[in-house]
Amino acid sequence: MYIYILKLNSLEMKKSLLIVLAILLLQFKLSAQENINNYKYVIVPTSYDFLEGQDRYQLNSLTKFLFNKYGFTAFFQNEDFPQDLRNNRCLAMFVNVEKEKGFLRTKLRIDLLDCNGNLVTSSRVGSTNEKEFDKAYNLALRDAFETFQHIDYSYQPSKTTVASTAVEPAASENLVEKEKEIERLQDELKSLKEEKKEPVKTNEVPVAVVKEEPKIETKAEEAKPKVIEANIEVKEASDLLYAQPIANGFQVVDLTPKIVMVLLETAKTDTFLVKDDNAIVYKENGLWYLSRNDGSKVSIEPLNIKF
Repeated sequence: MYIYILKLNSLEMKKSLLIVLAILLLQFKLSAQENINNYKYVIVPTSYDFLEGQDRYQLNSLTKFLFNKYGFTAFFQNEDFPQDLRNNRCLAMFVNVEKEKGFLRTKLRIDLLDCNGNLVTSSRVGSTNEKEFDKAYNLALRDAFETFQHIDYSYQPSKTTVASTAVEPAASENLVEKEKEIERLQDELKSLKEEKKEPVKTNEVPVAVVKEEPKIETKAEEAKPKVIEANIEVKEASDLLYAQPIANGFQVVDLTPKIVMVLLETAKTDTFLVKDDNAIVYKENGLWYLSRNDGSKVSIEPLNIKF
């Protein structure tokens, strides 16, 4: 009788444990479902860290294909995005595929990150014992996608994703100080130019001065532009930046996504102060430029920003 009671209690404990585990798994699945539904797009990189070269073994193309197949809207990071995604990259989840260690097996895990690099959710670890790399990565990725295949994804906007992640703006007095600093630097540069033009006064006895024929500037000399010392570098497409609206300005992020700089509004249209830097960003002839003064020279650099 005593043995029977022990067996019965053991069975009840196992049953209770299974029920608890099932509840926890259900809650996890519902939580992941809710988080994923808050995002409208998926952005796939053109390469993964554990492989050399772009779209090696066509693994990145397969990633994009499978996300679209299972009801998501996926883009490569270098594609033209819809207008709402260009304005707010926080509408998208960013894909990262990690290779896990495995003895004689290829194991891959899919992570989905938000615009600030925080983990939204991860897939199961897909694995295979296939030896050929191209087939092994393909099979392991498809196995990992079992997680997203069985999620009934449906986009549901939320405040956290519709609104861009805000960066604390500088205080108003700091903004005024920055503007004054830029104006002071510009005045100093102007004064230096004027000083060079003024004749140097000395106490020497004046001597006769032979008049020289006035120099007549040719049209070529007149047309020659006065160039400010600048460091101009043509940006590649990979250096594309995105401006996300925040209070009193914009935060500029790259494709990582990583915050590159914070732009603070000024009284002048299409002219911004760069937070914590002696620099401004301005628009001229339809192009954006970054002008920086390091105390010894002024540098100008073109920027490829999408607002």
